[in-house]
Amino acid sequence: MTQTYQLKEVDAIVQKIIAFSKHNIFLFKGSMGVGKTTLINSFCKHLEVIDTVSSPTFSLVNEYKTSSEESIFHFDCYRLESEEEAFDFGAEEYIDSGCICLIEWPDKIQSLLPDQVHCIELEYLNQNTRKINFI
Repeated sequence: MTQTYQLKEVDAIVQKIIAFSKHNIFLFKGSMGVGKTTLINSFCKHLEVIDTVSSPTFSLVNEYKTSSEESIFHFDCYRLESEEEAFDFGAEEYIDSGCICLIEWPDKIQSLLPDQVHCIELEYLNQNTRKINFI
């Protein structure tokens, strides 16, 4: 699915993605400031996360609980300098847990990722408009 959307339509885009999802691992790709974290905030809202959602830029991974007590893991791999650092914080265990994983900057941990993932590529078109490609 490739679509252009206005930022005010982010919730509708996320609902479509969730409806078409078959896997638990979501990879978010796009330049800095394109809206990856905004999209993830909407994901968490629609997945009924009861915790405060924030970018795990410094912690590398945040765990959120849903209203049904399920865990969702949110990674921000931007600061990683090697995949070894991902092993150090247990990325592989989170990814293999069967829980939903929302991963920003996934190219930094490419060899740890399973084959069955969804890739969400975002492109900045203008201040209020983005292009999304969902695979």
